Amino acid sequence: MVVTRDQMVQWLENTAAVMKENKEYLTQLDSPIGDADHGINMDRGFRKVLEKLPGVADKDIGNVLKTTGMTLISSVGGASGPLYGTFFMRGGMAVDAKEELTGDDLATMLQAAVDGVVQRGRAQAGDKTMVDAWLPAMKTLRETLDGDNDNTIAALSQAVSAAEQGMKDTIPMQAKKGRASYLGERSIGHQDPGATSSYLMLKALLDTLEG
Repeated sequence: MVVTRDQMVQWLENTAAVMKENKEYLTQLDSPIGDADHGINMDRGFRKVLEKLPGVADKDIGNVLKTTGMTLISSVGGASGPLYGTFFMRGGMAVDAKEELTGDDLATMLQAAVDGVVQRGRAQAGDKTMVDAWLPAMKTLRETLDGDNDNTIAALSQAVSAAEQGMKDTIPMQAKKGRASYLGERSIGHQDPGATSSYLMLKALLDTLEG
């Protein structure tokens, strides 16, 4: 299948709606192990993205994503702004000037985005961060897609399931990065809010492409 620019814009609009809908849930997750503002920050950031989208909706996909990244960096507080901003900036750079994406292009975009987050946050699997949702998702996406662009939706669906499991797997982890790491063993037993918002964002992409 081919992913159009309009679908990518729709993904960002849908993500904004999902972050608004889950604002309180994400903030509740953040309360015991963070600043109790993750949902508030993500909602605010994507509302700002919504304001910017009409001005770039006729540009190439790379431009749309890079604009999203810059907007998140400038409008989201805490660690989430730089990390999600880097996600979209790096993803946009990987598909610069493209008007549509194949499944392989989509995987390349997401991989570059996740690599950017790993670089920026210096997190690895098991640190109880958003990376714990993204790494299994990307491994599953690459393995399932395997160069078959007709298999994009099915591969993405499996990647979403992997992200959901990765998100749940953060519950028994002890945080090793960010504010939650200050709590030591008290961070155990709580689902990571960043892994949760990452899962929600990837699921929004699947829902968008499924129509």
